[in-house]
Amino acid sequence: MSEKTITSVESRNVFGGDSNVGSETVCKAFNIHSWIKIAIIGALFISIFSYEIERIVTKWVTDPSWSHGFLIPFFSLYFINRHKKEIVNLQTRPNYLGLILLIFGLVFYPFNVIGLKYGYLRPIGMIATLGALVLFYGGWKLVKYFWLPVGFLVFAVPIPGRYYVALTMPMRKLAAQVSTFALNLFEGVQATVSGVIIDVIYKGEAMDSLNVADACSGMRLLMAFLALGVAMAYLHYRPAWQRLVLLATTIPIAIFCNIIRVTVTGFIFILGNPKYATGIYHDMLGMLMLLLAFFLYGVIAWFMANLVVDEDQDVTEDIIIRRKK
Repeated sequence: MSEKTITSVESRNVFGGDSNVGSETVCKAFNIHSWIKIAIIGALFISIFSYEIERIVTKWVTDPSWSHGFLIPFFSLYFINRHKKEIVNLQTRPNYLGLILLIFGLVFYPFNVIGLKYGYLRPIGMIATLGALVLFYGGWKLVKYFWLPVGFLVFAVPIPGRYYVALTMPMRKLAAQVSTFALNLFEGVQATVSGVIIDVIYKGEAMDSLNVADACSGMRLLMAFLALGVAMAYLHYRPAWQRLVLLATTIPIAIFCNIIRVTVTGFIFILGNPKYATGIYHDMLGMLMLLLAFFLYGVIAWFMANLVVDEDQDVTEDIIIRRKK
């Protein structure tokens, strides 16, 4: 075999041939060169958006409603790691639409900080810029594996205060109304609701009012469970319509579990010791509701998995073999 032929075979192996040696060479090339590029680009990205990242992490630390944000980046990394082999051996080329979007994102960010001053667009714009960076660096082939890990980061972005109140207030009122109805079913309890305040008279004696506060709105449970619902719908293979249905069920499940939490808290406050309805006990009850939400989600997932039988499933038939006499 001539030297020219050998060079041709080696080139084909390196750039996506079927040879195992070629695949290993691609992996080595990725480890050496691509990691250096990723480190440089990552450092630049963090330096540009350092203030925004610090602001989000501070919110995770100081606000329990968004403490789940610490887990979101690890889920994104896990999604990427699931397709590590495909990504490493992917033959990509830059997409200049991504470059245009990247430039727009980098220009829009300081313009929003100085001019528009719309806080929620700043972290969302940062995530969009990251997506544009992926598109520019690896094209649509790379976007195929990165769209969910990048988009999943939205669940870590705190909602602005005015939107948060607008979303939580109806949930708080609903929890207060249903809890009041459940409390009135118990003998000796007379409960009335006004907005998010529940006034209780137990055995003729007026008790302290129960306030369905922001912590009991269910928003914390809803955001965390919605994020985990997306992750579970993605990780478990099933038809697309079943994934959408499972994702849609996360909202009513979270609202239902929060109503159970508020009702149980009310019974503990009235019939038990009020100290067990606050503080660490209140937080522990919230964790139990998350487990309840997972259980209900699992029941629905099991039901849907057994509801439809795959038409492509092989049907076994009894075969009778008779010997000739």
